[in-house]
Amino acid sequence: MNKQRFADACSIVTETKREYHQIGTLGEKTLHAVVKHYIEPDVTKHEKKVGSFHADIVTENGIFEIQTRSFNALRKRLNFFLEHYTVTIVYPLPKTKWLLWIDKQTGEVSKKRKSPKTGRIYDAVHELYKIRPLLNHPNLKLHVVFIDMEEYRYLDGWSENKKKGSSRYDRHPLEITDEILFNAKSDYLQFIPPDLEEQFTTKDYKQAAKINLRTAQTILNILNYIGAVKRTGKTGNLHIYERNTF
Repeated sequence: MNKQRFADACSIVTETKREYHQIGTLGEKTLHAVVKHYIEPDVTKHEKKVGSFHADIVTENGIFEIQTRSFNALRKRLNFFLEHYTVTIVYPLPKTKWLLWIDKQTGEVSKKRKSPKTGRIYDAVHELYKIRPLLNHPNLKLHVVFIDMEEYRYLDGWSENKKKGSSRYDRHPLEITDEILFNAKSDYLQFIPPDLEEQFTTKDYKQAAKINLRTAQTILNILNYIGAVKRTGKTGNLHIYERNTF
């Protein structure tokens, strides 16, 4: 983790955005742009055509795809890229987030309010499930970046206060706080709480990780699929799991 390089990336994108508001040439969202400049400061390696697709970054170390939204959009590109390159999916997640609301009619922006939720690695799980068939590919790597950020949303939702169902305008990174790399199957054991017993069920996992049952089931489905854990039996209707050794 390089906090200074991240701060430099924020400064570069902020200045570019300022020019955009004057000449209207940049449509890239702020979070995506900052993370791209952080991963690779050399802009000559950005937005390179590979086959019929465009890759965010292409270097001697392979392709880097910055994905700030649904992983569903990655599948076609990944199927092609992985046959020819090492591919690292870079997934930025909010660690601490402040919300600001924009009135579409007046343009007024509310004071920022800190979200009570703190980002955790488990927040990546439901997106990973969308590309589960590719997670065993030897050329695929994952790089999760935790960032403190401000999120701007329009007051255009369906609820009385117009917040539920609202649309997001942009996210502004403030500071990088952590990075987690998944370069091999053994790295996925980072999803297992260290105080979990050698053998455990989904219920045990849910309680140890302090997550909901659906998320626990999804994680263990992924970990079992890629071979990071194995099923060793059942107790009632629950599978019993063990960590695999590597």
